[in-house]
Amino acid sequence: MLLLALDTATPAVTVALHDGTSVLASSGQVDARRHGELLLPAVDRVLTEAGLRLDAVTGIVVGVGPGPYTGLRVGLMTADTFGLALGVPVHGLCTLDGLAYAAAIDGPFVVATDARRKEVYWARYADPRTRVTEPAVDRPGELDVGGLPAVGPGALLYPDTFPNAHAPEHVSAAALASLAVERLAAGEELEPPRPLYLRRPDAQVPKNYKVVTPK
Repeated sequence: MLLLALDTATPAVTVALHDGTSVLASSGQVDARRHGELLLPAVDRVLTEAGLRLDAVTGIVVGVGPGPYTGLRVGLMTADTFGLALGVPVHGLCTLDGLAYAAAIDGPFVVATDARRKEVYWARYADPRTRVTEPAVDRPGELDVGGLPAVGPGALLYPDTFPNAHAPEHVSAAALASLAVERLAAGEELEPPRPLYLRRPDAQVPKNYKVVTPK
């Protein structure tokens, strides 16, 4: 097994290689405006560091969000392209699950990422491997997390709602890959590689546009 994991659902552009036993190489950069520029060079870096070629990959793992359309589609389209070119399966994983898996918290906690528009994407977890609510998007002021520990960039942005914030701040493809390996080894079926947007796109067709007919 050689899994290539990547995630662009948040400002972090992150890539990792996992051989089924351990992470061989990983890369992470935070830049919300350059997902398209940074992703492929990051893939090249981790392959070079591991001393492997892309055609050695036997599966792709991609973070499916939730996240904004522009960044999220970069990772998903790249994963789909690699999967088609290599003839290997493409697995999806919730980005929040990757953050939770990397959290060194034993009891219940919350994961929150920045959804912009003064909102967060978030979910509750019983432990780093078990999500107990579906991902949602809400205004921090409307949430009552009961003082639970929280991880992720959304938790750091809104300390009034998440006063007990912990690392990690950014998602890691190494964590996504390790979680995928663990679930696959247990015989679990991973999510399809389809985007989890949670809100409608900003661009919409006008409701009352003028129809122009030929004379």
